[in-house]
Amino acid sequence: MSVQSVRDPADARAGGKTEARDDVLPGYAVAVIREEGRWRCVRLAKDALVDLDKAITELRSLRSTGAVLGLLAVDDCFFVLLRPIPGGVELMLSDAVAALDYDVAADVLDLLRVDLPPEDAADDEPWPEGDMSIIANLGMPADELEVLAGEWELYPDEQLAAIGRRCGFADALAEVVGGR
Repeated sequence: MSVQSVRDPADARAGGKTEARDDVLPGYAVAVIREEGRWRCVRLAKDALVDLDKAITELRSLRSTGAVLGLLAVDDCFFVLLRPIPGGVELMLSDAVAALDYDVAADVLDLLRVDLPPEDAADDEPWPEGDMSIIANLGMPADELEVLAGEWELYPDEQLAAIGRRCGFADALAEVVGGR
């Protein structure tokens, strides 16, 4: 996959010499947890953006009596919603075409048992895939999530902020990702 590395911003500021790092992409990975009627957000390890198993493992380690939801905003291109459930994980990918360039998106499609889109699909509109009702019980119905995922003029962080507003965790999310 061709888009799996990025320049480290700290190296760029240090005088132009940069070293590509294969384990990091721009964006953020956040766990959203609802306990006792309140939302809180915590950052996941940065490598959760490139390693779906890492993201799932981290979410499962957050023992909670309430809802746990993972949000991945990847490289200003797409987002992933993950929700651990007994015996598995529910997944939603905002654009299946991203699987042509990003391993984490391809891994989502693999877990969903969905074939990679054809190469010529890259010029089409976003192609949401997965469980569109993943957050229906948190306040966003499946049809609204599908419409939001199809809004190609919005960046993934804007789409996730809209989800946060609809579900009630926007302030907690902004507090965690505000300083990226």
